[in-house]
Amino acid sequence: MPNDASLTALLGIRHPILLAPMDVVSAARLTEAVSNAGGFGILGGGYGERAWLERETARLTEVSAPFGIGFITWSLAKQPELLDVALDAQPRAVMLSFGDPRPFARRIKAAGARLICQVQSEDMAEQALEAGADILIAQGSEAGGHGASRTTIDIVTSIVDLAAGRAPVVAAGGIADGRGLAAMMMLGAAGVLLGTRFYASQEADGAEEAKRRICAARSGGTTRGIIFDMSRNNVWPAPFTGRCLINDHARRWSGRELELLQNVNTVAAEYAAAKAAGNFDIAAVIAGEAVGLIHDIPSAAEIVDRIATEAEQILLGRRNSSGALRG
Repeated sequence: MPNDASLTALLGIRHPILLAPMDVVSAARLTEAVSNAGGFGILGGGYGERAWLERETARLTEVSAPFGIGFITWSLAKQPELLDVALDAQPRAVMLSFGDPRPFARRIKAAGARLICQVQSEDMAEQALEAGADILIAQGSEAGGHGASRTTIDIVTSIVDLAAGRAPVVAAGGIADGRGLAAMMMLGAAGVLLGTRFYASQEADGAEEAKRRICAARSGGTTRGIIFDMSRNNVWPAPFTGRCLINDHARRWSGRELELLQNVNTVAAEYAAAKAAGNFDIAAVIAGEAVGLIHDIPSAAEIVDRIATEAEQILLGRRNSSGALRG
């Protein structure tokens, strides 16, 4: 595909499609499946549960295809020893999101791994490049889970311009098919990072009911805010908020966040019980605005193949029909 050569060469992959390191959902099984399909699987190190991380990285030691491991940076800073667990697995890359990558960059690079940094602003991108980032993920507000306020088209074009000649840029947020990959590459991105589309896959470690709800959701069926973080007593640092499917719990507390805060202990207990029971009328299904494009639960390999094939057909058709794009 046009524009992706530096990204695929850096990661040793065939397709410029990366798995978002979704906490728990992107476990070893899904990571391996995406990598074996020619994309780049990234294990979701999340908040850093050591036993889970050791178990899942051990399962990746036999994987021959390149893979990565991702962390929530501000959480990793509380237990920096977990980076050693990750590096022992010899990942091709380590991805850091939501915080200053500089305290970890030297160790990552010294271990021979590529440094991938997810950013939501130009200042964050400059900080990541100063830290030695090999790849930038430009994340738009359409993304599921935590993010900031800039839209994908806005942040991708800005970061592509800023990073020109310094690092390839991967787009994230609201992308679930080949049209999205083609569109982002037309904007100058070298590839895409996908979360929600891979959540609704056979290999994802999410509840089947959560996957079903993603498939059933319509466009506009998600919300971004702090309700779910408040409900689990885990409010993130500014400027990051979370995007999830709209459910009964979101509808109940939308616009009543102060009242929720005043009753947080009771709400948190109810929320924890609902999560343990798999009650997604209360517990969050982390998902992005791409849900309206997702209607099935195929294998990760089928997802990679579909997206790569569709995007290539679009880009080749565009190139052949426009003199400005002919090679």
